[in-house]
Amino acid sequence: MNNMGWKITVPASTANLGPGFDSIGLALNRYLTLYVSHHHLWEVAALSPSLEDFPKDERNFIVRIAIETCTAFGVDLAPCSIQVKSDIPLARGLGSSAAAIVAGIELADVVGNLGLSQKSKLELATHYEGHSDNVGASLYGGLVVSCETDEGIELLPIDELPICVVTVSPEEELKTEKAREVLPERLSFSEAVKAGGVSNVLIAALLKQDWQLAGKMMKGDRYHQPYRKPLLPHYELVERIAERNGAFGVALSGAGSTIACFAEETKAEWLYRQMYQSFPDMSVQIISIDNKGMTTETMYFQGELS
Repeated sequence: MNNMGWKITVPASTANLGPGFDSIGLALNRYLTLYVSHHHLWEVAALSPSLEDFPKDERNFIVRIAIETCTAFGVDLAPCSIQVKSDIPLARGLGSSAAAIVAGIELADVVGNLGLSQKSKLELATHYEGHSDNVGASLYGGLVVSCETDEGIELLPIDELPICVVTVSPEEELKTEKAREVLPERLSFSEAVKAGGVSNVLIAALLKQDWQLAGKMMKGDRYHQPYRKPLLPHYELVERIAERNGAFGVALSGAGSTIACFAEETKAEWLYRQMYQSFPDMSVQIISIDNKGMTTETMYFQGELS
């Protein structure tokens, strides 16, 4: 029989871009994908090896987010069969947890008929993630600039930037908790003003497509990279080789361990080849910007998903 369901697709993301700490995110064309169908109990099947160790019932992180979201709106979420695949590396600073949160909220919205607005999804996702940069990029696509105010979250998406990202990821994970531990508890007023100015000029440079200046601002970050770079002893070598081969800027992707090398579209393929040859023991990828953000399609499956 035909069984109606949904395909939920959520892009990966890189955040900060250097000085845009917890406020700038960029959606990337690596995806977390869910195939969802009504079922008599919660059943989660992993279609990717990296997901096989996660719970396969209602204890699954995505399902927990969905159930909690529906509960907050007074809705009892009906169980589903979910097949999940992902090409987003885990714990590498490419927004794997943010994508899972966005997927869970969308699962709640479509199955529970919540009728959530994009802004509501952003606020819910930020509540779970703690900040809006990665989840905002996964939701809206493109480059997003966001901040939290007393009235809530403000976010502006910017798409069609003609750039690509070459990522260099070591085998070792760098947990966000460890990366947060090395940050200072506070900055002086004068240092905060300087750091904010660098971030402001980064945004202006990206909008004006002044790539040289954008790269200079990425390197001039005062918020987090000076404290986190020592956790990645290969960072300076990656930066040096990337800049020699067409990258206009290099930055930690999120909290790391991935290093993001930014290049104009016409220079990205050469940069990728050089980085791939230079770092054979690391995972090197060339990644485009995703400008769509999270998408959901209604589908009809033969029989039940299992």
